[in-house]
Amino acid sequence: MKKIYSLLVLVVTSVSFGQTFYSENMGIPTGTTGIAIATYATGTAPATFQNTAPIVYSGTADVRSTSVSSGYVGASGGGNVFITNTVGRFLQIDGINTSAFSSANLLLSFGYLTSNIGGQVVLEYSTDAAATTPTWTPITFTNNTNTSWNLISIPGGILPASATLSLKFSQTGTTSQFRIDDVKLVNFNPACTLSLGLPTTACDATTLNIDTYTVTIPYTGGTSGAYTFTPSAGTVGGDDPALLAAGNITVSGVAEGTNFTMTITKGVCTYDTNANGPECKPINPLPYQEDFPYTVGTSLASTQKWSNTNAGDTIVTVAGSLSYPNYPSSGNSVSYVGTGSDPSTKFTLTTTGTIYSSFLINVTDISTVTNDLSETVIAALTGDVPSTFRIRLFFKRNGTQYQLGCTSATAATPAIYDATLFNTGTVVAVVIGYDFTANQVKMWLNPNFLTFTNATPANITETPTVTAPATSLANLGGFILRQDTAALTPAITFDELRIAETTGQLLSVAQSEIAGLNVYPNPTTGIFYVETALNGVKNITVYDILGKQVLNTTTSSTEINAANLNSGLYIVKITEEGKTATKKLIIE
Repeated sequence: MKKIYSLLVLVVTSVSFGQTFYSENMGIPTGTTGIAIATYATGTAPATFQNTAPIVYSGTADVRSTSVSSGYVGASGGGNVFITNTVGRFLQIDGINTSAFSSANLLLSFGYLTSNIGGQVVLEYSTDAAATTPTWTPITFTNNTNTSWNLISIPGGILPASATLSLKFSQTGTTSQFRIDDVKLVNFNPACTLSLGLPTTACDATTLNIDTYTVTIPYTGGTSGAYTFTPSAGTVGGDDPALLAAGNITVSGVAEGTNFTMTITKGVCTYDTNANGPECKPINPLPYQEDFPYTVGTSLASTQKWSNTNAGDTIVTVAGSLSYPNYPSSGNSVSYVGTGSDPSTKFTLTTTGTIYSSFLINVTDISTVTNDLSETVIAALTGDVPSTFRIRLFFKRNGTQYQLGCTSATAATPAIYDATLFNTGTVVAVVIGYDFTANQVKMWLNPNFLTFTNATPANITETPTVTAPATSLANLGGFILRQDTAALTPAITFDELRIAETTGQLLSVAQSEIAGLNVYPNPTTGIFYVETALNGVKNITVYDILGKQVLNTTTSSTEINAANLNSGLYIVKITEEGKTATKKLIIE
């Protein structure tokens, strides 16, 4: 039976039955290298263990933020304890009190990853770990059958009821490394029969606005009484476990990028589930223009056109635009340096014809680049996924100056470099083109945009090596900014990205001056006017400072009603007779 359930807001407190009474998610370390357990235990939340006294953590393993837990219900994805392949490394947890519970109802679970299924971590318990010669009893469990994270569950009747229970995870071999996360102890009531599967998520739409997604949670063991659902957001629906023994609970209307949690209760029984919020970002149509019209300090990946492809410090918006002759600029720009996350943006996947990308860069500082003449990728055109670099823009320091190069992902490194030596603080215009028919990559540096065409002599021309029977690169569908390492990636300001299928389209986007364009009054209280020399039919699109579209209209009138918009800074995009321009607008 499908239905919408009424939601009751509950304050769930820990009680002595049917509840989790010990849970440890290992906190969130601030670095990627290992932190000794003794040091980590004295840290400040969230960069420390979740539990404090009387719980005590010790051992020769360490805590890391790499290879985070995932793929099982309750995976916290923050830090985990890493046990390297050195005999004797261990994690020990003391001070767990299970004396109020029956051994038959004590359930232990933990997230577990092994680098080699031929090796297995040793799990033991003790009730006298503080003794001079403690007794440790092994706990048998089935080893992972893969090298991914799995949830290990130890049934009731194994652990004793004790006020001084200790757990120990140990390394006895040299062939495998182990990671431990989300250790949990539950006093299980046999009346709690509901079992939740791994949630899945699906975007309800993919637009330039903030969209919503739906969570689907499979379950078994339903019927026999009503359940109360407390989600962090959204509307609960789908199958009702009070009426159907097995099915799927759904929660719709959760905002994209927002992680989801839900508690389900029935009497003394409590069940928790969670899911990471997906990004519901669109594929941008061609021709594509990005002027970075976002508030200074905005993480690029938080906007609706871009997504981060890895962890690390984010690329952010900085004030002002780069300028280059006959290449109009608006909005702001972005800046990055050293190592960090690599934001990417998608455009219509292309497999035939040509693709051109143009942008402005200013390498502002190379003093942090310690590896002279060593090359690194600072941007790239990608395939259908961000990790498939198709055409790469290279940088290398050359004394007090630098060079730019270009090559396809299939060609052997080093890249093909232009001989020009650039000074820091100088804006450089870059155009990269690829012809699928001719299988040819071209790169132009500082072209004259008044006369630029595909026939303009290129600084670099390359014929990529492709594997038969292919005759060209497979596809192009994305652009990525790359932060490699502190020793290789200089300080860069990047601006005015354009992607198009012809140089004519590329320049119609870049050379976007509309004759006689005037947007007034500015500031305005809501009504503003857009006049041009032609005063023809115009498409007017208004974006807020985060890049969210808030108004879109096609009209021959000069008057635009924006009275419903809140006070603030906006970007107005005007398109008339194939020409496009953007203006900043302040609404008071």
